Amino acid sequence: METKVSVVLNAVPPYGHVIASEKWRNTSLIKSVKGGGLKILFENELGVADFHLPNKSCILYVSECDIIAGNGYKRKLVRYRNASSSFQQLVLVENTRLSEQYFSAVQRFVVFDLGLTLLPVSGQTEASQLITQMGHGEGRENPFRRRSASRLLDPLVLALVQQVPGVGRVKALALLQHFSSIQQICNAAPAELESVVGQAAAQQIHSFFHKPTTAGS
Repeated sequence: METKVSVVLNAVPPYGHVIASEKWRNTSLIKSVKGGGLKILFENELGVADFHLPNKSCILYVSECDIIAGNGYKRKLVRYRNASSSFQQLVLVENTRLSEQYFSAVQRFVVFDLGLTLLPVSGQTEASQLITQMGHGEGRENPFRRRSASRLLDPLVLALVQQVPGVGRVKALALLQHFSSIQQICNAAPAELESVVGQAAAQQIHSFFHKPTTAGS
């Protein structure tokens, strides 16, 4: 049994497929992913992760209900981070009208405290679009290869940077070619950002990553 669980925990689906936790079987997200042309393989033994993707990433999905319900989601995130996984661990977090007051605290916990990659989504529809994109291997042959590090820019990280108001694809690429990680962008001073994207965008980026926490969040 342990061998089977170990195999499943490290299983990488082929492109065109996604491995999903059994609990997602009848959800709108899965219906949308299927509608995008992906085949779904359901498993009970994925551990804390909700999805395994062909680009050797796994996803933990944090819904607005998880966030509003209290700090239980934090324990789940810690277990996810501590799992002995060879996958790149991604966290999709619903940033909605109900959860937005808590979002900056969630963001700090995921990115700074745990060192994981966070991608905000408006709900299961947007999440299904991202999963579908990765499941089909879009971005696999990313043309924006960093010459110095010979490393592909992660399409998910690129998408996250583009979530910042005032930052389009061109500025996102410039940022990721100058700073090697989301953490470096978060920690950069406005003056450092300004040299890459200009004053207005630099202020917007700095404000996005340093929103004041709402009392009690």
